[in-house]
Amino acid sequence: MKRELDTAQKAMQSLTTKFSTDILKPFYDAVEKYKLFEKGDKIAVCVSGGKDSALLAILMKWYERNKGGIEVKFISMDPGYTLEHRQKLISNCELLGIDAHMFDTNILAAADSTDKSPCGICARMRRGWLYKKAKEIGCNKMALGHHFDDVIETTLMGMLYGGQLQGMLPRIKSRNFENIELIRPMYMVSEDAIIRWCEYNGLSFIRCACKYAEGEDASKRAETKRIIAELEKLNPRVKKNIFSSIHNADCDTMVEYKVGWERHSFLERFEK
Repeated sequence: MKRELDTAQKAMQSLTTKFSTDILKPFYDAVEKYKLFEKGDKIAVCVSGGKDSALLAILMKWYERNKGGIEVKFISMDPGYTLEHRQKLISNCELLGIDAHMFDTNILAAADSTDKSPCGICARMRRGWLYKKAKEIGCNKMALGHHFDDVIETTLMGMLYGGQLQGMLPRIKSRNFENIELIRPMYMVSEDAIIRWCEYNGLSFIRCACKYAEGEDASKRAETKRIIAELEKLNPRVKKNIFSSIHNADCDTMVEYKVGWERHSFLERFEK
């Protein structure tokens, strides 16, 4: 008699069956294209309680088990969740067989106490705590669950609301924590595929648990999602084209651009 698979086993198995093309292939393509993993890497996978980090955790477990060469550890930060949100995070980790090291911070309260861009402060504090914890457990890399749609939305948001052309890199060396690198293995995985994977496996997750997320429909990211959805009606390739644009930047046509902290003008070349 065939043994019935548990939820964690089904979720991982679905990557090689139902979602081999839409999730596993773009995940592996990103790992190869951007050289995200190297033999001997110890990678801290950040599990936030949301759908993206849950899929990332399963993908990283799959890679460690089937490809080898890396060691995966899971960390989960409670930034000040309600008991309900914390329990949902714990329950989902248990359901998916994710043995995450959980630690507590008061980030949500700290961000809520300031008048200056609480979302920006929260993001920076989260990143700092996660880097610190990753180093404490002996990891040289830290993996986050940012996906394809995050990349193109960030690019477009920078143009529309920040007045800058700015991408989201698949890997970054930390400036404040020596010898540790941030990587984004789901860089090429679409949000639509992640949602379908969750639904197929009967999984549900928490969203951002702070009060500023309650008005998400009014946020700039939600607004950008709507803009992209409207553009897709006119051009179905618009997402792929935005993604391609950050791989095909032509600095010779830029009036001004930055390299590190240095600013450059086209006049530097024009007047030679």
